[in-house]
Amino acid sequence: MNFKGTLPTLILEALVREPTHGYRIAQSIKERSEGVLDFKEGTLYPALHKLENEGLVESYESNETGRARRCYRITKTGRATLARDRAEWRQLSRAVTVILGEA
Repeated sequence: MNFKGTLPTLILEALVREPTHGYRIAQSIKERSEGVLDFKEGTLYPALHKLENEGLVESYESNETGRARRCYRITKTGRATLARDRAEWRQLSRAVTVILGEA
C-alpha cells in the first residue's frame, strides 16, 4: 500500500507532541506504526518544506549536543489542519472498514 499521501498529516501529528528535527519525526512515525511506516529523507524533507511553505509548520535552528539542527514546530494553522485531517481520516477509515467487513 502507498501511504505517501498521509505523510503530511503524520508529520503534523508527530509535531503536536513537541517540536523536533526531521530524523526524530521519521523515527516517531516508524515507532508509533510499529515499523510499518518508514519514510526516508528523500520523502520526509520535501514534505516538511511543503508544510512550511503552506504555513502549517515553522522551522528554527537548534543546537543539540554541539550540532546545529533544523527543528520544526506546528503552527496554529497546522493544528486546525490536523484536526480536519483526523476527522476526514476517521470517516474514510470507517467507510473502508464497513466495505472490507462485507468481503
